Amino acid sequence: MPKTVNLVKLSVGSETLESLAAWQASRPAQTADGLPRHVTRMWPKREAEILNGGSIYWVVKGVILCRQRVLRLDEVIGSDGIRRCAIVSDPALIRVTPTPKRPFQGWRYLQPGDAPADLPEHRQTEDALPPTLQSALADIGVM
Repeated sequence: MPKTVNLVKLSVGSETLESLAAWQASRPAQTADGLPRHVTRMWPKREAEILNGGSIYWVVKGVILCRQRVLRLDEVIGSDGIRRCAIVSDPALIRVTPTPKRPFQGWRYLQPGDAPADLPEHRQTEDALPPTLQSALADIGVM
């Protein structure tokens, strides 16, 4: 039985969780069956571990704020003929303990033990703090 591994990815252009959700609800960011997807150039070598309960953790403005369970990896051939990977996820954005993350390119693997904890159910619907305040609080270990 394969272990589980997660992915972590910058949500380039997102200012808030709401803007990430809005982008994912748009037609260009969805699969034919209406699920959110993120197309990336590289195909994960650890596919079986990702599909064994892994999630994609989203970094917004330098802070990991949420995750989505990865449902599948779809092959996408671009107009340039290059094979790419569409990371298809559950539409639910699950808020996690805000955790600072330095900028990086592409996606990275994230071990389950290193992943931020989900916020408790009663905090999932709270209004989010401004990203700069979340980042500052996470930097000093308050969040």
